[in-house]
Amino acid sequence: MVYSKVADLRPLRLDTVAAICGLAIALALLPLRLFASQVYLNTVPIVLGTACALYLVSLYQEDDARTLPTLSSRVTMALPSVVLVGLAALVALVVVQEGRTPLFFGAASVVGTLLIGQILFASDRDLNPGLLLLQIVLFAFVFRFTALYATPGYVGIDIWTHAELTRAILTEQSLGAIADDKHYAAPFYHLLVAASALVYDVPIRLAIYLSAGIVMPLSVLLIYATTNLLVSARWATLATAFYAVASHVSMWGIHLIPTSLGLVFFLAMLYALIRVMRIEYTIRDFSLLLLLSIAVVLTHQVSTFIMLVLLLAAFVAQLVFVVGPFGLTRLDTSVFRAKKPVNLVGLVVFNFGLTIFVWSLTPYRQDSFLATVLSFFTQTLEESAGFLNIASGSTGDEADAATAADPTLLEQVVPYVDVLGFLFLLGATFVGCLYVVHRHRAEQSVFTLLLASAFMLVFVLGFPMFGIHNFIPTRWFAFLYAPMAILGAIGVRTVSGKLNPALVVSVLLLFVLVYPGAMIFAAESNVDDPVFSGQHERLAYDESELAAAEAIAELTGSPSGSEIRPDQRLYTDHPYQTVLTRTGAYPSTSTATVPDDGVAAHDYTVYRSTQSSDAVYFADENGDGRIEQISRDRLCRPDQATVYTNGDVTVCTPSPATG
Repeated sequence: MVYSKVADLRPLRLDTVAAICGLAIALALLPLRLFASQVYLNTVPIVLGTACALYLVSLYQEDDARTLPTLSSRVTMALPSVVLVGLAALVALVVVQEGRTPLFFGAASVVGTLLIGQILFASDRDLNPGLLLLQIVLFAFVFRFTALYATPGYVGIDIWTHAELTRAILTEQSLGAIADDKHYAAPFYHLLVAASALVYDVPIRLAIYLSAGIVMPLSVLLIYATTNLLVSARWATLATAFYAVASHVSMWGIHLIPTSLGLVFFLAMLYALIRVMRIEYTIRDFSLLLLLSIAVVLTHQVSTFIMLVLLLAAFVAQLVFVVGPFGLTRLDTSVFRAKKPVNLVGLVVFNFGLTIFVWSLTPYRQDSFLATVLSFFTQTLEESAGFLNIASGSTGDEADAATAADPTLLEQVVPYVDVLGFLFLLGATFVGCLYVVHRHRAEQSVFTLLLASAFMLVFVLGFPMFGIHNFIPTRWFAFLYAPMAILGAIGVRTVSGKLNPALVVSVLLLFVLVYPGAMIFAAESNVDDPVFSGQHERLAYDESELAAAEAIAELTGSPSGSEIRPDQRLYTDHPYQTVLTRTGAYPSTSTATVPDDGVAAHDYTVYRSTQSSDAVYFADENGDGRIEQISRDRLCRPDQATVYTNGDVTVCTPSPATG
C-alpha cells in the first residue's frame, strides 16, 4: 500500500474536511454507549469512523491504475442459470415445507450473494445489465410471493383494517363507506384494490396481490433508472440489488398496505426529481413530478411527510448552489454533467400547501388529522422527550432483550443481526456522501440524495434518541433505503477505484458474502415466519387461528364495541388480539396481563399454542409489554369454562359453576 509523502499531500478540500469531521463525530459519539444501551449507539459511530477512515486512505494513495480480479467469462455466463435454478429451488422449498423456513432464508441468502457477486466481479466485457436486472426482479418476486403463497390470510397487522375498509367500499359502492376514517382523504390504495377486485372478479385478498403485490417488486427498477442518471450501468444495477434485498423493502412487499403504494410513488417521484435535475427538462417532465407528488398525498399520510422531507432536501440543495456560501458551481463533467440548479420553490410551496389543506380536512379521532398529530407531538415534547430517553421507543428489535434480567447470548446477538445489513449499507452511504461533496463532483441531484439521507436519518435515528417516536421511524427505513442504495453504490464504486486491490477485494467480498444474508435474516424480511421465533413475533396466522377468529365472531355475533361491557373485554396475546379487533370478530379485545410467574386474572381469554412456543407479547403487572412464552393454564385457568377449541386455539369464559 503506497501513501503520498506528507509534503505531497493535497490541500484540504471539502470532502477531506468532511471525512475528518466524520471521524471526530464518530469518536465523540463512542462514549454515549456508557449512558444508554442501544444497538445503534453501539454500532453507528464505528461504522461512521470506518467509512471516513477508508475514504481518507483512498485519498492519499497513489492514483496509479489498478487491476482487480474478475470472474472468468465461463463463470459469468453460468451464474445466471445457477441463480434461476436457485430461485426455482426456493419456490420448491416453500411448497414442500409449507412455509418459509430458516432453510429457505439460508438458500435465499446464497442466491442473493451470487447475484451481487455477478455485479461486482463480472468484467466490463461480460457485464449484462439487462440480464442482471431480470434476475433481481425475479428474486424480488420469488422472495415476496412465496410469503404471500404460504400465508393463509394476510401478513402484518394493518392489512386487516385496510381489507375491511376496501370491503366496505365494495359493499356500498361508495367512498362514503369510510367517511369517518382518515383514509377517506387518502383513498388511492383502497380504490385501486377495489377496482382490481371488480375488474379481475376476485376476492379482496387476491386483488391486493394482483395490484400492490405485483407493483412492489417491479418498483425496484425505478432505483436503476434513477441511479443510471448519475453513474454507469454496473453501479446502477448494484444500487438496484442493494434495494431489492433490503429488509424493510421486502416487508412492504409482503405487508401490502398504503405504505407500500406510497413507497412506489415515492420512488417514482425520486426518479422524476433527479431526472429534471440531470436533463434539459420540459414542462411534461415537471408535470409528471407534480402528478406523482399529488398521488403520494392521496395515498398515505406518512409517505406524504417523507416526500415533503425529500422536497425540502432538494430545496436546500438548490439554495446551496444558488445562494449558498460554498459557491459549488464548478463541475467535473467527466463525473457529473454540468447542470444549472432547478428552481423548486413552486413545487415545494404547492406540496406543503396541498398537504396542509388535505390534512386539515382528514378526519382522525374526532378531530382533523393535522390537529391530532400536532397535539400528539406537543404532548410528547411535554411529557416524555429527553436526551437518551430511548426506552419508550423500544420495539421488536431490542425491546425484550433489554427487559430480561439475564439475557441469553442469542438475545444479545439478535438485535445486531437485525441491523447488520442496514449498517453495511450505511457505511457505503457515508463513503458515497464524502465522494459527492468534492466541489468538482457536487451538483444539485447528488446533494439532494445526500441531504435527504441526512434528514431521514435524523427522523429514524436522531429523534428516537430523545424519546420522540411520533413520526413512526420504522416506516421510514424503506424510503431511506432509496437514496442510501444510490449513494451506497457510489461509495462502493469509490472504494473499488481508489483503494489497494487487496483491500478492495476484501471490502467487496465482505459486502457480497454478508449484506444479502444480513438483510434476509433481519426481522422485517421474515415477519411471516421469523427466523428467530423466540425473539420476534409472527405477524401471520395459520388456518386454525383464522378459523378461531371466525368462530369467535359467530359465537358472539360480532358485537360493536359500544355493546360490550368493560367486564366482557376479551384478552389474548399481541399480535393475535389485533386480528380479532381489526376484523370485527370481537372489537373489544386487548393484550392480556400475565404477571411474572403468575396467572392472568381476566374473565374472557383466548389461548393459542403459539403462546407456549414462539414470541408473543403480554403485559406485565406494570402494564409494560414483554415477550414471554406461557403455558395454557396461565391464561385459561382451570376455574374457567372452555366454550370453543380447535386444538390450537381455546376460548375461555367464566364458569357457570363459579358464577
